[in-house]
Amino acid sequence: MNDWNEIYNTSKEWILEAGDYIREKMKSSINVSSKANQNDLVTDVDKAVEEFFIEKLKDKYPTHRLMGEEGSAELISNLNGTVWILDPIDGTVNFVHQECFFAVSLGIYHEGVGMVGFIYDVMKDELFTALKGHGAYVNGKKLDTVSNVSLQESILSVNVGWILEDRRLEYFVKEARGFRSYGSAALEIAYVAAGRLEAYISFALHPWDIAGGAVILKEVGGIVSNYEGRELTYLNKDTFIAANPAIHELLMDKLHN
Repeated sequence: MNDWNEIYNTSKEWILEAGDYIREKMKSSINVSSKANQNDLVTDVDKAVEEFFIEKLKDKYPTHRLMGEEGSAELISNLNGTVWILDPIDGTVNFVHQECFFAVSLGIYHEGVGMVGFIYDVMKDELFTALKGHGAYVNGKKLDTVSNVSLQESILSVNVGWILEDRRLEYFVKEARGFRSYGSAALEIAYVAAGRLEAYISFALHPWDIAGGAVILKEVGGIVSNYEGRELTYLNKDTFIAANPAIHELLMDKLHN
């Protein structure tokens, strides 16, 4: 049987160790290549961080499996048992071009239920954490339950391309106080949990983009779903909404009526 407090503490140590490695690697040259298209970047640092977690799991938790962005996800077709869902660097374009606004994102799921979540903003040294049933924290300070802020007082996060793609979002552009796009899904979900944003909306995200953030946001009363309002499977690419309950309800209404 899993000792979740022990797993939480161990994975936290590994997240921070990965952050130290990333900061050290940034002092030297980084090898960058593209995957599906020229904007889908991967670096040797992404791959090394994922390999770091693979090796750690083999040694410490050999029955656990890893679903990672840089190759290991191909081996995962279900969430039976305990699965670590990892994005070694979420926001690789930011990492390469700006050296900020990227994060290590980790969600640990048991029989499909999110038990542990981490989002580590490496350059700000800001660590968002959650253990199911114990609340969510940022650098050890407990986060409050998300407030049902009205749309007119809300800051929402969405890629400009999605607004052009789905004209139903124009209502929110006109009515919300402001829009942002940070280029890291993990951080944007963390910001919803921390009350810095009221919602984050995306057309297409992979499980590793959102798994850690979903655990954190649920611990403070936020809602995560796909565009149809259904629960996510964390097995396939899907549309995604993270929001406080009031904005989530409004999004569902405007997107489907």
